[in-house]
Amino acid sequence: MAGPRAKRINIPLRRVALMCAGMLFLLMANITYIQAFRADSLNADPRNERRIIARFDNPRGDILTSDGTVIARSVRTEDAKYTYRRHYPRAGHYAAVTGHVSLYSATGLERAEDAQLSGSDPKVKVRSVVKDGDFTGADLRLTIEARVQEAAYEALRATGRRGAAVAIDPATGAILAMVSTPTYDPNAYTTFDSAKLAQADSALRDDPAEPLLNRALNQTYPPGSTFKVVTAAAALTSGEYTPATQIDAPRRMTLPGTSTSLGNAGGEPCGDDRPTLTYAFQTSCNTAFATIGLQLGQDVLRDQAEGFGFDAGGLSVPMPVSESVFPKQLDQAQLAMAAIGQYDVRATPLQVAMLSAAVANDGVLMTPYLVDEIRLPDRTLISRAEPAEYRTTMGVMEARELTTMMVAVTQPGGTGTGAAIPGVAVAAKTGTSENVPGAADHAVFTAFAPADAPAVAVGVVVENAGSGGSVAAPIARAIMEAALS
Repeated sequence: MAGPRAKRINIPLRRVALMCAGMLFLLMANITYIQAFRADSLNADPRNERRIIARFDNPRGDILTSDGTVIARSVRTEDAKYTYRRHYPRAGHYAAVTGHVSLYSATGLERAEDAQLSGSDPKVKVRSVVKDGDFTGADLRLTIEARVQEAAYEALRATGRRGAAVAIDPATGAILAMVSTPTYDPNAYTTFDSAKLAQADSALRDDPAEPLLNRALNQTYPPGSTFKVVTAAAALTSGEYTPATQIDAPRRMTLPGTSTSLGNAGGEPCGDDRPTLTYAFQTSCNTAFATIGLQLGQDVLRDQAEGFGFDAGGLSVPMPVSESVFPKQLDQAQLAMAAIGQYDVRATPLQVAMLSAAVANDGVLMTPYLVDEIRLPDRTLISRAEPAEYRTTMGVMEARELTTMMVAVTQPGGTGTGAAIPGVAVAAKTGTSENVPGAADHAVFTAFAPADAPAVAVGVVVENAGSGGSVAAPIARAIMEAALS
């Protein structure tokens, strides 16, 4: 038996043992907590260098246009730490579509479809391992048509101004082209040199021209007179108007409750001040459409705008799209201005294209989308897009009446003759949207062709460029010609 002295010595030893046991228990509990509950957040932490390195251990899937042109791919490096890096062969031409992937971030499709491109999506991971025992990303085949994208980019870039252009297949919603200027070279983000990456990113972010901004999806503008497509649709749908209905359209009108007067472009008269709806649309008479807006009321106009996709958040293509807006709680003067696409009405260039797409498809607006197919490198199909209806904007009869009115815009006497294509009936609407005081107007244009068998709908916005018929219409024509070639 231990003596009293031994017992006295064992007391602190027991305490130390209990303390160690308690610390060991806490350590094991913390390890369990970290592994079971914090693993995902720690893996996702941008400071986790192991995760960053692992991101470039395997090749990401390719991004291809509809005709197979590769616009983003992974190439093997000679770097000891990073096995693959991203390469963008057409650089700025497709930057608004692909975005970029870098050490610390991703944008555009590289971000929106990261799970598929990286292979981390469960469907992609399982099928790639089962197929060849390797872990690889899936390829994205887009709806973008290379010739249409190139035409849109070159035509917009030639203006030397900021802006965006979008082309859509009205029957499906497939996006055939999407460009934003000024653009940037995504390859600037593929370096593994942190200092060079930070320098390139800082230069682009500090550029006042905002080349990183995807204006096609994430910049909103006053749509100007292109919004008269919405007002005309509301008028025809109401049953109170036909294309032959005569409208009160003085050279100038005083906005209700104000001393401010509204006039037509250049102060011109609108026919004999009692034009038909078709003539008012063809020549883009402001006073005629302000009168229609006041007669219909803001609820009718707002319902029609929402039918075209305004005030609908959550749209993605799959990149998120900024919401186009028709303002609420308008007084009469504000309503008159909203009816001609001014006051606080705002639309993305994609939304401008959707105006024509809806009319072209007999009043049914399809959901716009960019990704057509997702496949493994061995061509195994993972998923394929299914075109879906987004909104019903108007009836078939009203859509066809509006089409006839839009065709008149590109014919002699119309404001959109700059978009006319010989031998092809082009339906269109011009817009010259007022900007902030002291700044030049934006040029806006929406159109589709052929009018009798629509294959492409376009939306163009050129910042501070003035008349939509003079500047934006030729861009739209170049895009439509490429789509129809």
